[in-house]
Amino acid sequence: MALNLRQRQIDCITRMLNLNQAVSATTGTAKEEVYKILIYDRFCQDILSPLIHVKDLRKHGITLYFLIDKNRNPVPDVPAVYFLQPTPSNVRRIVEDASRALYDSFHLNFSSSISRSLLEDLATGTTNSDSIQRISKVHDQYLEFVTLEDNLFSLASKNCYVQLNDPSAGDKEIEEIIEKIVGGLFCVLATLAVVPIIRCPPGGPAEMVASLLSQRLQDHLLSKYNLFSEVGNVTSTFQRPILCMFDRNFELAVGIQHDFRYKPLVHDVLGLRLNRLNVRGEKDVMKSYDLDHSDPFWMSNGSLEFPEVAVEIETQLNKYKEVVAEVSGRTGGQEAEFDGTDLIGNTKHLMNAVNSLPELTERKQVIDKHTNIATVLLGEIKERSLDSYVKKENEMMVRGGIDRGEILGVLKGKGTKIDKLRFSILFLISAQTIPASDVEAVETALAEAEVDTSAFQYVKKIKSLNASLASANSSSRSNIVDWAERLYGQSISAVTAGVKNLLTNDRQLALTRTVDALMEGKSNPEVDSYLTFDPRAPKSNSTSSQLRSGPFKEAIVFMIGGGNYVEFTSLQELAQQHQPAKHIIYGTTEILSGGEFVQQLALLGQKMGLGGDPKTSQRLG
Repeated sequence: MALNLRQRQIDCITRMLNLNQAVSATTGTAKEEVYKILIYDRFCQDILSPLIHVKDLRKHGITLYFLIDKNRNPVPDVPAVYFLQPTPSNVRRIVEDASRALYDSFHLNFSSSISRSLLEDLATGTTNSDSIQRISKVHDQYLEFVTLEDNLFSLASKNCYVQLNDPSAGDKEIEEIIEKIVGGLFCVLATLAVVPIIRCPPGGPAEMVASLLSQRLQDHLLSKYNLFSEVGNVTSTFQRPILCMFDRNFELAVGIQHDFRYKPLVHDVLGLRLNRLNVRGEKDVMKSYDLDHSDPFWMSNGSLEFPEVAVEIETQLNKYKEVVAEVSGRTGGQEAEFDGTDLIGNTKHLMNAVNSLPELTERKQVIDKHTNIATVLLGEIKERSLDSYVKKENEMMVRGGIDRGEILGVLKGKGTKIDKLRFSILFLISAQTIPASDVEAVETALAEAEVDTSAFQYVKKIKSLNASLASANSSSRSNIVDWAERLYGQSISAVTAGVKNLLTNDRQLALTRTVDALMEGKSNPEVDSYLTFDPRAPKSNSTSSQLRSGPFKEAIVFMIGGGNYVEFTSLQELAQQHQPAKHIIYGTTEILSGGEFVQQLALLGQKMGLGGDPKTSQRLG
């Protein structure tokens, strides 16, 4: 069983675009072609954007497409496909559209399960406006997640880390965000049609999500309409994937550090979003590129270090030139004399050259694209000395610290304010104990560079709190914990709970190391304390700290509070290291660059009155 999340979601969307009719395996379209209009909200636009292009919409009979909140003119005698989140505002707009008879029929598709109350609002509204006959069908599609690659998805839940760690957040707010995460993960599992074994460390958001998700799956499996019925006879652990749940505080450093591999670098430095990248080309003209499944260079070389990518671009360019020279040599008519046989041979060469033109043109476009991207990256690397940041950060995380002179040299050198802030935070969490004089020197250097220190002060405060917890005796410890939980919410779980969650000497992330151990399924001190939830087990036995038998061939790894391309790349490398190769899907509440994550740390610092003004922080982001 291969878990290809991207293809599964495309299949669901294709069926939806064809009015939820069966789609031919050969043509990829419904038997009867119907011209339609597509209406979506901004969230569902983000779901569609990385998967469906304009040519695909036309292939499925979509002639026009609009955002639901835009003013639209009636298009009579044409059915409309709606793809929306189930929200009160969207339901009101559907009722308004139906009452105005904008379209002949309405095929409503919700990204997740619509609640009974909203369904009743829809029925009441269309009945009162005498337009209920226009509502053809209502479908729950369970597609409330954004798939960027075969093995990469996001719930696109913004500021999740802030919401979960906000000291002013009450139980209700925390429950709402946990519920939203569980809803998104349920959609992912429903799309894959799998019920996994769930593993997570005890305590914190990971356990909260794992427990609620397991309960949701258990309840659903007992219901009459079972989305997982096609795999209902699967009982062996070996045939089911493992879902490994983590929260961002498990390995905070990875969300902050700089990385020199191609995909993480492009995302962090150039702002890749929804597989689309905008960069300045020649003559300062903005160019927009798709970096997705259709780009073989991106898919093959995304995990390489930037210097290796530059070499590979040169190699591809030389290969292209060789092929072009070969084609030109065969069709150039160099012979002074030729007979009929030569004429036939030259004609064949010419035909082959013509047939190879589209492929050669596409290859050249891909080479030009990545040449432009690499050129812009190189400019940023030189201007900000990013290679130096990567080298110093890796040394710092492996060694567990850095000399004061070295860090001050970095902070007084090249780099943006956010680069220096990220480096300073990594310095703060790279070792369990740092002399107060060193911390003060870093704070002074940041102030001289006019860097807002809210994020730095936040991590410093949490680290200090963790130290207090570690040194407190049993009688005072409970009081400190009570006070800390009231003040800092969930965030005390593991910001610097030991340097074990840092890079090892072979640069393997703690997340990667832990996932490897969980997939192996053997006794391991790093994961022996992890909880196990089995939604298929009887309720009395569904939660256990006992290990499930392994090894697992497939895993879904989910990071609560923000993930990144660094972890995704590392996990894909892990999957390929095994023989035969394993399959790992990586998902997160939202994909964040280092700067975006530090922005959330800064916001938490400001909420606790620990930093500069929010306007400065916004400029840094």
